[in-house]
Formats: sequence, structure tokens, C-alpha cells
Amino acid sequence: MAFEHPLGVKRVGSSRTIATRMLRHEDMNGSDRLFGGRLMEWIDDAAGIAARRHAGCAITTVAVDTLEFKYPAFLNDIVTIEAWVTHVERTSMEVRVDTYVEDTTTGERRMINHAYLTEVCIDENGRPMPVPYGLVATTDVEHEECQASRKRAELRKLRREQGI
Repeated sequence: MAFEHPLGVKRVGSSRTIATRMLRHEDMNGSDRLFGGRLMEWIDDAAGIAARRHAGCAITTVAVDTLEFKYPAFLNDIVTIEAWVTHVERTSMEVRVDTYVEDTTTGERRMINHAYLTEVCIDENGRPMPVPYGLVATTDVEHEECQASRKRAELRKLRREQGI
């Protein structure tokens, strides 16, 4: 279903957010690996920044799904978090966040986490409001991601309806 976005459209690339961190002792868990809760905080921050860049207004996170930890990260590793808006509905946006650990010897990056978050635009009273801008995908990869986002939205709706 298409929605009217009062201020027009923005490209996917305008929301792209990249954060880089070197892991310190306070980021580690009891097994000397990156603490999942710390990474979740960084993921939520990056998604919020990407959504705010797109919408230009206050936002809040309402859902996180597909949060998978594929590989560990350790002390002094360099972690890069990339986020961008993949789909826009009436009041909500889906944001993809990928997290990588970098091998500083080779420069190669390995994905350690992949997540999708749902961000909602809110007004001064904290109530949902329409996203001011629609979204335009300009590359084949962006188009594919947008198409897949519709299926993810259907799955989220089904899980809500089923109480899962």
C-alpha cells in the first residue's frame, strides 16, 4: 500500500550511517568476548541515527528482529556498524544494521551480526506520526532489500497476530 509522504522522497543512501569502534575492556563479557548487550546498544544507536536522518524528526525503536550473532569479537578488535533505511511505511521505517569485525592485518571484514529494527516517527507527545519522506531505492541491491522488507513486514504482522 502506498502512503502519501508530505515532504517527498529521500534516497536510501541519505540515511546511511557508519560507526567504527575499537573494543575495550568495558565492552567485554565474562568470556572476554564482545558483550551482546553492548553491541545491541550500538545497533540501536545506529538504527536510530539512520531513521532520524531519513525522517528528520524524533523517532523511537519499536521492534528488533533477526538479531543473530555469527562470530565473536575480542578485545582491541575494530568493529564497524553500518545502518540504512530499507523500507518506509506510513509511520514506521525498517532499518537494516550490519556489524563487522576487521582483521587489521589483512583489512578483511567479517560480518558478526545482522539485524533489522523498526523505528517509528513520534510527535511532541510521543505518539506515532507519519514519516515525512518516502524512500527511493536507486541500486539493484537497494531494490532487492526493499522487496524483501515487505515479506519481513508481513512476518512481523503475523507474529504479532499470533502473539509470538
